[in-house]
Amino acid sequence: MDSVIHHIKSLRLRDLTLFTVSAILLLDTLAAAAAVGASSIFWWLFLGIIFFIPFGLISAEMGTTYPEQGGIYAWVRDSFGGRWASRATWGYWVNTALWNPAIFILFAAVFSQLFIPDLALKWQIVLGIALSWIAVAINIITLEVGKWIPNIGAILKVVIFIAVIVGGLAYSQDHGMANQITFETLKPNWGEGMQYIPVIIYGMLGFELMCAGSDEIHEPAKNVPKAVLFSGLIIISLYTLGTAAILVAIPAQEINLVEGLMNTLYLFFGGSVWGDAFALCLGVAALFTFFSNGVTWSLGCNRAIAEAANEGEFPAFLGYEHKVLGTPVGAAITMGCVSTCVLVLYGLMAGSSEDLFWSLFSFSAVIALLPYIGMMLAFIKMRVSDGDRPRPFKVAGGMAIAGLCACSCIFVLCLSIVLFIYTPNEGMQWAVFIGAIAVLIIGEIVIRSAETRVVKPINAC
Repeated sequence: MDSVIHHIKSLRLRDLTLFTVSAILLLDTLAAAAAVGASSIFWWLFLGIIFFIPFGLISAEMGTTYPEQGGIYAWVRDSFGGRWASRATWGYWVNTALWNPAIFILFAAVFSQLFIPDLALKWQIVLGIALSWIAVAINIITLEVGKWIPNIGAILKVVIFIAVIVGGLAYSQDHGMANQITFETLKPNWGEGMQYIPVIIYGMLGFELMCAGSDEIHEPAKNVPKAVLFSGLIIISLYTLGTAAILVAIPAQEINLVEGLMNTLYLFFGGSVWGDAFALCLGVAALFTFFSNGVTWSLGCNRAIAEAANEGEFPAFLGYEHKVLGTPVGAAITMGCVSTCVLVLYGLMAGSSEDLFWSLFSFSAVIALLPYIGMMLAFIKMRVSDGDRPRPFKVAGGMAIAGLCACSCIFVLCLSIVLFIYTPNEGMQWAVFIGAIAVLIIGEIVIRSAETRVVKPINAC
């Protein structure tokens, strides 16, 4: 006989804020954004206004009005039905399964840079596989314990960002600026920089992730909006100032997408025994934050797809939950298997850790952006069809402003998808396009194969 899963109320305001900072504030995309040049500062601020703020407001309204386990899955399901919800959840989950290898190979590359400079790519891949399965184990334990990985990761990210910002200011006083930050250079670059603009958008996603475990949140109506506000202020401030700090030190054309952070830390703080030791400590902290990124997204996405599987929208094994802890055992193990296969396959094709990181990042990012379009459409539909429902938090300004916020987000998301697939001055990125289409087709097959099975919750031992 199946028993009802009772989720433990583990997430308070502090946890939600740190969880969101851990999910959105990405050290791995900071160097990629800085590679745009000084105009990246404009893009952080401009996209913050037309995307980040509206996205945060919409996430707060949806998370407090519809605090259902599963987050995006539940919202799209209630708006457009199970099949569309499953498609959104597939994109949400498989992106993490594809992105985790990118973040873990970044961990391995920085680990090599710090401790074993000649570590071969194949051994970096082995390390990435090991990290994937450690993340699986953390997903299976209760959130009361697992939440400390993103909590500590978020604190360390803030420390590293502050160190980079302070170091950049000090460095510029003694050495001048590697990239001039003036009104002219801040103007957007519509040429070479366009290929990195989607990276900035990707670095703004994740407000909704906390809502995937709504049953595990203390007072969601009160705490979710506060967490969005507090984390949003921290994130946009540190992103903008951190990008400026890297540009102070390193010419934009010389920024390495994988090694850029450590190059900056050694440039700012190295040159003495204590300075090198401090830079090394920050590098070790950065390694933990890379790992915590993967864990944070896994915690949310595995819960979303487990909820969908338990409603019959995905194969039964994805819905296996621990009968005591309520954790997504089946989804976590499956994600570990997918991440392992992706690391091995891409490792055979990539020539360097930077090539591997960028290939995995671009490929997974296209898939990642699609569910958010579904979320915005669900927000509009719920405002129209369920407008009388009490909303503990509501986007101000009536339906006109709410629709404008959602449409602005949809436009930016669509533009980002196009720019990942078609790079100005380089042309069509066929590997990214074909890979994304293949993943969507696989998802359609998986979803349709599950529709014939009997729907009932499934619990693991």
